[in-house]
Amino acid sequence: MSKKYVVRLTHEEREQLTRLVRSGKAAAQKIRRANILLKTDVDGPAWTDQHIAEAFGCRVRTIEYLRQRCVEGGVEVTVAGKPSSRTYPRRLDGAGEARLIALACSEPPEGRARWTLRLLGDKLVELAVVDSISHETVRRTLKKTN
Repeated sequence: MSKKYVVRLTHEEREQLTRLVRSGKAAAQKIRRANILLKTDVDGPAWTDQHIAEAFGCRVRTIEYLRQRCVEGGVEVTVAGKPSSRTYPRRLDGAGEARLIALACSEPPEGRARWTLRLLGDKLVELAVVDSISHETVRRTLKKTN
C-alpha cells in the first residue's frame, strides 16, 4: 500500500535532526520524534512503519501522524510538537485575589497561630467570594503576589 504522506528530508534537515539526536540535550520526546523522522526519510534508511514502531515502542498510527505533520507543517513543527490548546477559567479575578490577600494579612481565626492555605480557601467559600477553591489555587495566588 502506498503512503499518503512521504517524508523527504533535505540535507540540512537531516543534519539538524542528527545533531539533535546525537547531542542528547533535548527532551526525550523531541529526540524520539527526530529519530522517527530520520528513519521514515525515503532518501535515507526508509524503514517500514511497522519496523519503526517496534524499534521505538510506539504505535504505527503515531508514525503516520508524524509523517503527516512533517509533510504539512515542516520538520521544526513536527519535532517541537504542538502546544497545548487547553485553557482553564480562573477561579479568582482581581477582586477575589485582593480579598484573599487582605484575608491572609488579617488576624487568623480564634485558636490558630496563623492562616493555613485550607483555612483561607474555606473562608473564601464561606464569604461567597468563590463557590469552591483548592488550597493549591490559594498557594499559587499568594506566591504570585509575594
